[in-house]
Amino acid sequence: MANFRTDSRIVMTLDANSAVMVFGAIQGGEFIVEPITLETHSHDLDLCLQTMVKGFKLVRDQLERQPAAISFAFPGPADYPNGIIHGYLLNFPAFRGGVALGPYLRKKFGIPVYINNDGDLFAYGEALGGALPEINEKLELAGSSKRYRNMLGYVFGDGFGVGMIVNEMLNRGDNSCVETCYFPHAKRPDIIVEEGVSIRAVKRVYKEISGDPRELEPKDIFEIAEGRLEGNREAAVQAFAEMGELTGEVALPAANLVDGLVVLGGGMTGAAKYIKPSLLEVMRSKISTLEGKELSRIPMKVYDLDNEEELAQFLKGEQQKIKIYGSEIEVDFDPQKRIGVTVSKMGAGKAIAIGAYAFALDQLDRRNGVSRF
Repeated sequence: MANFRTDSRIVMTLDANSAVMVFGAIQGGEFIVEPITLETHSHDLDLCLQTMVKGFKLVRDQLERQPAAISFAFPGPADYPNGIIHGYLLNFPAFRGGVALGPYLRKKFGIPVYINNDGDLFAYGEALGGALPEINEKLELAGSSKRYRNMLGYVFGDGFGVGMIVNEMLNRGDNSCVETCYFPHAKRPDIIVEEGVSIRAVKRVYKEISGDPRELEPKDIFEIAEGRLEGNREAAVQAFAEMGELTGEVALPAANLVDGLVVLGGGMTGAAKYIKPSLLEVMRSKISTLEGKELSRIPMKVYDLDNEEELAQFLKGEQQKIKIYGSEIEVDFDPQKRIGVTVSKMGAGKAIAIGAYAFALDQLDRRNGVSRF
């Protein structure tokens, strides 16, 4: 795939949630039109599809030339490679009966349409233009031989999304169903973890602990935690801390398998100071063998990459020289096994858009017989 930052092709995008849909167009990794925001109508399939067509037409009318594709994130379950949305969609009930969304838009606009979930595109965007290259660049500047090619990207929002990067490639699985929301809730294993890691979860936990009858949003609860809004500060802090703990309980086994960086995104990462401590505590926790030997639950040292002191230690590692046997030639060697947790610097919305754009370019290149490798 050509460098997405210098590519001249235009891709129309969509950022959809249950309330509004925001339409745009990207060229060279940057938005080139003013975003168009329309009401979603998630309970009415006819109105929702009409809104999609209207939004993309309004964007297309602003472009100087024909877009190469449409690419965006949409909630699942879905058969993403074929553009079929189906199954139980909590926030888009009109789609539960099954909708051939990709083929529908392709028929309307006559260009390729690529749909993925937000976790996949978030991770892909961070892998190509965010945390992954940023950390690798810092390692290079620090003189380290260590480089990262694997990553987990978690998105906190209406739901709990994940994307997985393996060897710098997006892993969509064989059923386009790489998910984290179906893991069991660590404190209530009979329910899914998304009931503890989502916007509704933070609202519910705060209300249960505090007894506060107000209908508050996570932003309000963060303001209470900060002491800037009246309310139960201890309950507010605990609501975010519980979310961090539950995230850690699913990120830990995933990181054991992927062995890469962990990147957090979504609007609630604005409360990262209350989320990350409990998440890191879980990921640094211990376990024992039958003989009583204490071990870390993950064999890599886990660093907080948003902490300057820990970042410096992470970049330094245990870099050393080792001689090739029978010669005086030395090679670089860093024996420390380590991963890091960081909050997205570009933000989930931008990362998802970059991921959608780059994914479309990659698929278009593959259609034309061009490969990234």
